[in-house]
Amino acid sequence: MKKLRMGMIGGGIGAFIGDAHRRASRICNDFELVGGVFDADYEKSKEFAKKEGISPDRCYKTVDEFINAETKMAADKRIEVVAIVTPNALHYPFAKSLLMNGFHLVCEKPMTMTVDEALELEKLVAKHKLTFALTHTYTGYPMVRQMRDIIASGALGTIQRIDAQYYQGWINSIIHGTDSRITGVWRLDPKHAGASSCMGDIGVHAFNLIEYTTGLEVKEVLSDLSSVTEDIKLDLDGTVLLRFGKLLKGVIRASQVCGGEENGITIAVYGSKASLKWGQENPNYLYMLSDTEPTKTFKPAHGYNGKNAEAGHTMPAGHPEGIYEALANIYKGTAKSIRGEEFDPCEFPTVHDGVRGMKFIHAVVDSNKAGNTWMKV
Repeated sequence: MKKLRMGMIGGGIGAFIGDAHRRASRICNDFELVGGVFDADYEKSKEFAKKEGISPDRCYKTVDEFINAETKMAADKRIEVVAIVTPNALHYPFAKSLLMNGFHLVCEKPMTMTVDEALELEKLVAKHKLTFALTHTYTGYPMVRQMRDIIASGALGTIQRIDAQYYQGWINSIIHGTDSRITGVWRLDPKHAGASSCMGDIGVHAFNLIEYTTGLEVKEVLSDLSSVTEDIKLDLDGTVLLRFGKLLKGVIRASQVCGGEENGITIAVYGSKASLKWGQENPNYLYMLSDTEPTKTFKPAHGYNGKNAEAGHTMPAGHPEGIYEALANIYKGTAKSIRGEEFDPCEFPTVHDGVRGMKFIHAVVDSNKAGNTWMKV
């Protein structure tokens, strides 16, 4: 099958997330990167294009130049889908321009800086009938998809408690360094990161995992956030209480200052009959707990899994897979949508998930500012 022609905005030399997207698109084998704007510095962008074997005439100075040139090309030559892997503040303006000119999108999260911007993008996606994939990458893991299917089957009984946690420690070395190091990290600058650092960067992943796996929506939040040090303007640590309804409650704990923690995102859904637990650092293991039976362990590449989990693994049983393969599953689902093929709604997060994420982030920030009060999402 002919590969989809892909462009990329951002993600040049030294960019981890850009590299992750390129690897994922290659793993799923449905895309070919043929052009883009890879760096704000055009010389660095050209250097990257040369390194990747991309034609110099498809390496553009600006997004406007990219759009102008690509839309003038014949339909069988122009770029079809664009991955946006820039700092947060640039997601919305670039996404808006690209959608208005007919490009399908794969976009990093958070989708925008404000809820209104997110709602506008949702309208544009619907108006132009385009595919918009938001890379909440953890939804691409086979055992997360298996978790979703088990919960949907009713095997847990009545859900009674939901806990999600995302702990990192990478920012400690930065905030306890010099002022210049602090100002040099865009995630700590509201102009580039938005209203939140911790909750906007990682807390929203925990939120998305909860809604993705359970099919439930968080109705209200009450947050207690901390910047940890006086010279930081955004939250680096926080706890968020969740209300799903009158009786069902939950919690999200997220932090970027937990020394020694690496990428510790976990989720546990507790039911009246059984419970499920999953953690990203050991993603091939999904545990099902019960008061009446021994703990069960689900793993990828086994016939006892549902079709969505089984469609998500690329290796035989016992061969570890990780973050690139999870992101590749999102790219695979995106390709199906762009081509007009049948796909399952679980195969990639959409612009609607982006709207939900922005509502969560801003409700959490507002709750904290209001003196830790309940806010509707």
